[in-house]
Amino acid sequence: MRDKPFVTEIAVQNSPKEIWQAITVKDQMTQWFFENIPDFKAEVGFYTEFPVSPGERTFTHQWTILDVVPLEKITYNWEYEEYTGNARVSFEIIDKGDHRVIRLINFGLHTFPEDVPEFTYESCKGGWEYFINGRLKSFLEE
Repeated sequence: MRDKPFVTEIAVQNSPKEIWQAITVKDQMTQWFFENIPDFKAEVGFYTEFPVSPGERTFTHQWTILDVVPLEKITYNWEYEEYTGNARVSFEIIDKGDHRVIRLINFGLHTFPEDVPEFTYESCKGGWEYFINGRLKSFLEE
């Protein structure tokens, strides 16, 4: 399972512009994603890093923007200072006419250490479902 991309989707009524802002504007991202994102720009090559400590371990997130198609897709490289591994995360906005689908694709889990509980498939799934199906969806529905 770890070598296959993890994919989750939600359907929302928001406009592509509202969704795009939620996933690319730092002040909105900090309301549903990570509170301590220091800066974010939807520009290829943009880099940011910030620590997340869910318990006894710290995960310094290191993001580099790889691809941007405004109002449609943003992809970034996702690494951690403390661990080997390299993931690619994409947010896609798919217009279905009467609603939009937000698709999250996370590829590369298999490149991270298997002995770290946060890098299990179950943890990845739980984390993304919490952020996308829970927090992002609630944020957009407010």
